[in-house]
Amino acid sequence: MNQDRRDRLRDAAIAVLAEAGGRGLTHRAVDAAAAVPTGTAKNYFPTRDALLRAVAERCLEQYRALASALAGGDTGPGDARELAALLAGLLRDVAGPGRPRMLACLELQTEATRRPWLAALLDPIAASDFAAHARLLRGAGLPAGPEPARALTLALHGAIPHLLAGAPDTLSAAGLDDLDRFTGDLLAAVCARQAR
Repeated sequence: MNQDRRDRLRDAAIAVLAEAGGRGLTHRAVDAAAAVPTGTAKNYFPTRDALLRAVAERCLEQYRALASALAGGDTGPGDARELAALLAGLLRDVAGPGRPRMLACLELQTEATRRPWLAALLDPIAASDFAAHARLLRGAGLPAGPEPARALTLALHGAIPHLLAGAPDTLSAAGLDDLDRFTGDLLAAVCARQAR
């Protein structure tokens, strides 16, 4: 099968899932979003589960590419200030160009509550964050044990739905209206907790 067309269909499926939710993800909607003849998506992904799997795999690929690019490859941030900037960049991506991917991921997580195979497929996305954040903390010279990595990861994950909803009062109350300050304060809180 044509890999470029397959990727185009997977990207269109992400857009459909982000815009129309789980109920709106149909082969016909993906065909329309990809501007391909009717039946093309079904040829590549014969069932709805195959379509969901394709979206999850594409989200995982895009997530890994983004995380690698923002982390600067193997070098990573050199100090807390650089790490705060990197994390703010991740959150800006979630609220900006990465919004469709993140909305699709949240829709997939909802679907995964009823499909254990999908939960297993999505698990590496969230699970890898704990280890990645521990590495980033260590690289920035900050406490990097399991507890600070968990606190950082869960705080960032908890911020995402609020960023996506964009409700101004909630963003302000959570400190998410200034992502640089938010990530700096978050790192300070995580490190202060570890120092106790």
